[in-house]
Amino acid sequence: MGPVSLALPVVADVAWFRVDDAGAAGTVRRAASALGARLGLSDERVGELAILAAELASNLYKHAEAGQVLLRSLRRGDDAGVGIVALDAGPGMANAELSRVDGHSTTGTLGIGLGAIGRLATSSDLYSLPGRGTVVTAEVWAAKVRGETAAVDGLSRPMSGESVSGDAWSTRLVERLQVMVCDGLGHGPLAAHASQTAVTAFREGPAGGPVAVVEHLHSNLGRTRGGALAVAEFDPDAGTLRFAGLGNIAGHLVRPGGAALERTGLVSLPGIAGHQRRTVREFTYPVEPGDLVVLHSDGVTDKWRLGEYPGLAMHTPLAIAATLLRDAGVRRDDATVVVVRVPSTSR
Repeated sequence: MGPVSLALPVVADVAWFRVDDAGAAGTVRRAASALGARLGLSDERVGELAILAAELASNLYKHAEAGQVLLRSLRRGDDAGVGIVALDAGPGMANAELSRVDGHSTTGTLGIGLGAIGRLATSSDLYSLPGRGTVVTAEVWAAKVRGETAAVDGLSRPMSGESVSGDAWSTRLVERLQVMVCDGLGHGPLAAHASQTAVTAFREGPAGGPVAVVEHLHSNLGRTRGGALAVAEFDPDAGTLRFAGLGNIAGHLVRPGGAALERTGLVSLPGIAGHQRRTVREFTYPVEPGDLVVLHSDGVTDKWRLGEYPGLAMHTPLAIAATLLRDAGVRRDDATVVVVRVPSTSR
């Protein structure tokens, strides 16, 4: 994992694909190519994106159980890219490092193996644990070289049978890094409308601490069905995390340095943003650079423990979030996981 960056991209989860038949690789490849072209990538980069997407999907079909692929659109200023997350429930890789060697392929997929990710992608990560499964992430931007890893990343998955997720998350820099997660009440388009209203109000709203931001979002959600939401603000210069929430968005602070990776729960108050609330309160927690903060909707059970995944805490926030979503996310609800690695500076 490279240096942590606060130059945060705007992320939108575009589509999830189940990889349960031989034709899935073609479906994922075509969808990735179309997304790359729509975002303005060059023909050369679209072609490389297509190879990468097909290789990931082919590997899932040939080697994995319950394989899934997520395509994401990424924007940073005038730059755009495509993100891919591939995850499965097993069997995991006996030698993940060997699998990343360019040209290594155990069953002759495209003859390039997972090592093609490191060659073709702008950035990538891979975490695999025998018996638990594998997560591979990749970003394809116009440029092939980008040495920074985002300080915060996450992903949302709609409940089974729904085409859109009622959950959403967002980030912004307003003097300090702020992260917001919203779980629109219920499921489907109306829940998605509520959470996207919260995203827009968060991105465009005035500067303020977590309490002020929650109050602002509450006032903007009044014409929607409402939802649960939480706002976290990071001030690494002061060594603090400030947190305020309404409803059941879970927050956990994890310090990777400890062998047990013990976690501290963040306090959120009962309520429905936009409709029912008590006085919003803010809670402050001490943090250190490199600490992890995990925020998730109630579509993810709180039984996960990072200590059960050796080495995962040192991977990118997206790889951590995808692993927790895979193992702790439930199918009968929308599910979102966001992971923040506390930066060393506010800027």
